[in-house]
Amino acid sequence: MERVNESSCIPKRYKVYYDRKEEEIFMRKIILASASPRRKELLERAGVDFEVLPASGDENRISDNPGEAVKQLASDKAASVIRTMKDSADGTIVIGSDTVVVFENVILGKPHDTEDAVNTLKKLQANTHQVYTGVSVWEKKEKVWTEHTFYESTDVTFYPVSDEEIREYVATGEPMDKAGSYGIQGLFGIYVKGINGDYNNVVGLPVARLFYEMKKSGINLRG
Repeated sequence: MERVNESSCIPKRYKVYYDRKEEEIFMRKIILASASPRRKELLERAGVDFEVLPASGDENRISDNPGEAVKQLASDKAASVIRTMKDSADGTIVIGSDTVVVFENVILGKPHDTEDAVNTLKKLQANTHQVYTGVSVWEKKEKVWTEHTFYESTDVTFYPVSDEEIREYVATGEPMDKAGSYGIQGLFGIYVKGINGDYNNVVGLPVARLFYEMKKSGINLRG
């Protein structure tokens, strides 16, 4: 069968792969079920062609176990996007992800208000906490969706931070949409004493683990 020139007739975001046995051509479409600009940037840096379809609906965590919680929330996000896709083709991939911060075995989500952010950072300063990110990858194959989920955990340690420094940071507004009330890649990053684990996991998506898990499943996210 004559090969098709991908660059001339297939949009860039689609990956073309061949089933030699059946001699059919499939287009792989990859969707990130997240509005997070940080996750989008991480996938772009990894060389993945994809489109963004943000998940809808409220987050409803049903477990206090951090690993199980982030896997469930990531799965819910991906599933909510899949429900909106009526005519998705075989080979379609949907990636959902969710991140939480854990301190002394308590899950810390996004702050409710500025005082909540201040109080959270007062707990985290001069201590070590954990960042958990869950990832849910759904693949459509032979008209059936299959799911693969995992989570990654990273330890983060902060230097001592004064109340004044914490309030100055919170006043910037940066922590208000972030789990644990800070972004390691942002202004609060200057207080990070060290991390043990994957830095990208703290940002919001453990890209290396994602590629490794997909490789084990026979999926090449870069085509």
